[in-house]
Amino acid sequence: MKPSNSARALLAAVAAAAGVGVAGAAGFNVADHPSADQELPELGSAANAAISLDDEYRVGLMIVRGMRDTGQILEDPEISEYIQELGHRLSSHAEEGQHQFNYFVVRDPEINAGAWPGGFIAVNSGLVLATRSEDELAGVLAHETAHVTQRHIARMAVDQAHAGLVSTAAMLAAVLVGATAGRSSPGAMEGAIAATEGAAIQHQINYTRTQEFEADRIGISTMASAGFDPLGMPSFFETLNHNSADPSRIKAIEFLIDHPVTSDRIAESRNRAEQIGRIHHTDSLGYGLMRERLRSLVGDPQLAHAYYANLLKNGSGQSLEERYGDAVANIAARNPAAAVTELQTLVREYPKVTQFHSSLGQALLAEGQFKESEAVLEKALTLFPRNVPVTIHLAETLMRAGDNKRAHLVLLDLFNVVEPTPDQARLIAKAANAAGDIADSYYYLSEFYIMSGELMMSYNQLQLALGLPGLNAIQRARFSARLDEVRAALPKDRQNTTAGQNGNGR
Repeated sequence: MKPSNSARALLAAVAAAAGVGVAGAAGFNVADHPSADQELPELGSAANAAISLDDEYRVGLMIVRGMRDTGQILEDPEISEYIQELGHRLSSHAEEGQHQFNYFVVRDPEINAGAWPGGFIAVNSGLVLATRSEDELAGVLAHETAHVTQRHIARMAVDQAHAGLVSTAAMLAAVLVGATAGRSSPGAMEGAIAATEGAAIQHQINYTRTQEFEADRIGISTMASAGFDPLGMPSFFETLNHNSADPSRIKAIEFLIDHPVTSDRIAESRNRAEQIGRIHHTDSLGYGLMRERLRSLVGDPQLAHAYYANLLKNGSGQSLEERYGDAVANIAARNPAAAVTELQTLVREYPKVTQFHSSLGQALLAEGQFKESEAVLEKALTLFPRNVPVTIHLAETLMRAGDNKRAHLVLLDLFNVVEPTPDQARLIAKAANAAGDIADSYYYLSEFYIMSGELMMSYNQLQLALGLPGLNAIQRARFSARLDEVRAALPKDRQNTTAGQNGNGR
């Protein structure tokens, strides 16, 4: 099934409405992803004049998959865990339970964030580093969460389709522009040029004034309900507005293009926050550690190390968070010995901080000290059972040391309780395969494909799993049940194709 014109129009509207400045679904080309092309929801019939939540999710999933395929999503367990926990703390107070929210960090120095259909919320690394407090970061995430709960993108796409504007923007659907893919291939660069020429169209159909004010109003209320100072949102707006007066910074503040900040809007958000009243919220240690880890993992680690060295040179010293960031920079810059020394000190001084343990394990692994890394991470796992970053790093160490069976068991213990990310599902599939558990390898690879929206690929993996000899009753029941769920979720034409297939060995 080829995507209908209205489906392509939705995709184009999403690119503009959600702000392609969020590393904006970088380099995602429908033609490069046949499965996405075939499974794009059909929105052309009168029965689907209103875009369903399932359609939104499928479109959002396609876009995020494109970002992941081009390496723009930062797959770091510590950073991912923090941003997800912060986002879910906010979304749990959003008074809307229809969406399953996914929050993630994008490798992009531009100050921007965006909401994709289906509850996918992206925040650029540049924006995180630009925030001065956890309240400000919470304000951005609350604002983007409100865009999702109010279904602003879908509402706007429908309105624009009625007005004939989306058809004008449909040329953006072929290539959703991103800096990464733009630099990597001439074809993507041509798409980037075309999108640049269509910038005026993008801005015309960007978030409307009404939607921005609504997202501010609802986001501020959500912040307060979650225990954050509602003044964090207008505070961040004022910071951006002030920095935009500096010509050298304007290009870096894409947030102002996708989310225009006027004096009226700042005043409105401040008045609303003051009506609720200030809430005393102290930045968590996790916020500071995540921010410094991010500084060291994006861009050039040597520059990050120079940044921390200058703090000492200028006599200002280093905070606890900066000491940690410097150690992470040393690991990234392939100087793990220096990181080991500092992290061992931090673990002794602050034994209850999980990040110090997990990073020490990483540093020891980078130095080739497999047994020492394993010992540190095993001890950390007893202190912090089923902690995701610690478990992931322990599994990585065990796999490097050749103990794939133990790595598989450690990951199974975690993912029987905690849902893995796509990257983590791929890791346990790799561990299972290396450990000789081919059935589990197929199963978790099928889960990876489900998370990526590639249902036929997931279906095929489950078929392979069920075709293996020697499955026990529990495995067969588990794989068969999942196969039925995947088949039911396939588009109608695909369901007909698989209807006669009962799965090998079933």
